[in-house]
Amino acid sequence: MKRMLALLMAGALVVGLLGGCARESAARVGSYKIAIVQHVDHPSLNEIRDSIQGELADSELGESIELSFHNANGDMNLLQSIMQNLVGEGMDMIVPIATPTAQAARAATENVPIVFSAVSNPVEAGLVKSFSETEENITGVSNSIPVQDILQMSQRLTPDAKNYGLVYNSSEINSTTGIQRAKEYLDERGLTYREATITGTADIHQAVSSLVGEVDAFFTPNDNTVASAMPTYVDLATEAGIPIYVGADSMVKDGGLATVGIDYTLLGRQTGSLITRIMEGESIAENPVEQIAEYSNMINMDTAKALNINLTKEIRDDFILIYK
Repeated sequence: MKRMLALLMAGALVVGLLGGCARESAARVGSYKIAIVQHVDHPSLNEIRDSIQGELADSELGESIELSFHNANGDMNLLQSIMQNLVGEGMDMIVPIATPTAQAARAATENVPIVFSAVSNPVEAGLVKSFSETEENITGVSNSIPVQDILQMSQRLTPDAKNYGLVYNSSEINSTTGIQRAKEYLDERGLTYREATITGTADIHQAVSSLVGEVDAFFTPNDNTVASAMPTYVDLATEAGIPIYVGADSMVKDGGLATVGIDYTLLGRQTGSLITRIMEGESIAENPVEQIAEYSNMINMDTAKALNINLTKEIRDDFILIYK
């Protein structure tokens, strides 16, 4: 009887081990279905997407993650449909990039885990109660920009700037909150400003033209619509001899003068690391919203030259120098 019991226990142990191996094997072959979603195609958003993909590929779970990529091409109705379809397909996680995409994901599901990236103001956007409270199904990495630092830098580079032109999309919460902080900063220092709002990229020419001759410098925060229209913005501003200060490195690469901005590769990597921890078993509640870990001073040297801005060696040493 004892011999029979021992054999049965040994057999159960073997089955258990084989079952464990089978479960581990299943976890390594397309076991995690993750959808990365953008609402529009843009270099900075693409950079985040690619960096998230790279971070996940480098993780221990890399071979067991099945990624899919989705882009609404600026169509908000299509974005909502994409989110609904992903929920219906049984995704293990949705990764929305930028505020409108995260809001669409949040509206589509209360059950599928959501890890967003590049949301400047997740509280104001209605995604979470606070940075430290993530009790529901959503968390992520915020790219809240240091508006005060950018405007301080503008006074260093162009100290004669007294009147600022604020160009932004009034329907983007990430922009309106950044603009509000800019107004508070300028008001405190007795600097003036004029606003020009847009609703789409086609509005940028009229908006910028309306401020030419009225302002000494432009400021635009992290604004997806303006970022997509940078060539027109830059051409008009440069022709008028007016610097553009912006909230993202991609906007400097596209011709804006300077920023204390975000390295989107690092942002994507940080988001990928957060995704990995949750995929490995940590809860969303254990992973509250993170701020981007690192900012950089960046200046477009070609734009500075076109605007006849003299940069001392001390200033050049403090900045990442970007050339078109």
